[in-house]
Amino acid sequence: MTTSNSASGTRPAARAARRASGPAPAVGPDSTSEESPTRSVPAIAEGFETPAGNRRRGPSERNRPLWMLVPGGVLMIIVIIVPLLLGIYMSLLDLDQYTLRQWIEAPFIGIANYIEAVSQTNLFHGVWLSVSYSFIATVIAMPIGIAAAVATQNAFKGRAVVRSVFLIPYILPSFVVATVWRTMFQPGGIIDKSFHLLGADPGLFLNGPNTYWTLIFVQIWASWPFIYLLALAGLQAVDHEVHEASALDGALWWTKLRYVIFPYLKGPVSLAFIIGMLNHINNFTLPFVLFGIPAPHDVELLPVLTYVTSFQSFRFGLSAAMAVVSLILIAIPLFIYLRVVKLDEAEQGGRK
Repeated sequence: MTTSNSASGTRPAARAARRASGPAPAVGPDSTSEESPTRSVPAIAEGFETPAGNRRRGPSERNRPLWMLVPGGVLMIIVIIVPLLLGIYMSLLDLDQYTLRQWIEAPFIGIANYIEAVSQTNLFHGVWLSVSYSFIATVIAMPIGIAAAVATQNAFKGRAVVRSVFLIPYILPSFVVATVWRTMFQPGGIIDKSFHLLGADPGLFLNGPNTYWTLIFVQIWASWPFIYLLALAGLQAVDHEVHEASALDGALWWTKLRYVIFPYLKGPVSLAFIIGMLNHINNFTLPFVLFGIPAPHDVELLPVLTYVTSFQSFRFGLSAAMAVVSLILIAIPLFIYLRVVKLDEAEQGGRK
């Protein structure tokens, strides 16, 4: 009995001693305490952590981000940077039909083209028309697109067909849209006859003071599906549990739209507004096909004015200066949007 008690008392002590001393060394060919060099080198080269905890990268992994950017960088230089620099250089030359054949040797006149564009052309008028028509068309198209997205959010019979029909104005080319509406707006067209059947005489749609609102109407019809697509994508991000919680709380449809759905649409709708504005400001095909050249004074937008100056007056240097002004005009709202997005991300990061 005494022997068994002493043996049981020594067992915990032996276990404690083994824990303190660590695992016993293994016996055999793999019992070396140091790894062979052939095993440690690949671990460092492949980017594993060293015993000190620092991650070392091999030559291929260290240079990988640079060579992966080469194809996109070369394409950007060829497609964007080089034409941009050529356009800026052309805006500083007295380039017309007489000096075009040897345009590299054309007289250098500095900012004279910019001064002439501001003082002797309808540049400010074209800028005002482009900005105002783009803003009005985008603002009116936004609630139409959002309403269409909300209406087709929930499943119902024939939803796929309705969504496909909504996308027709967006997938049609601009020259097709302009040609169809030009046919309907011309004297004797279906729209003109419809007004006369109602006893109204709206006047000419493709010439005169109505051309500005005709352009806005056609632009709204062609652009609202883009806002609809982005709004629909934003609605897909709304968690289903949020809908269930608002339904259990007895929220009305307007309260649900305002406090549940609209917060999720802030980002997509802002992006749609900026992209729509930039697209409308730089739109040339729609007014060119809808009204022809020379365009009426009320729809002589900046892209149309640049085209007329270049290919009818053959003042290529002056038109290049107008194109640079158009580029600056487009860059302003884009910079504002990127700045707002950056500040929004910084605020969210600070909240976290």
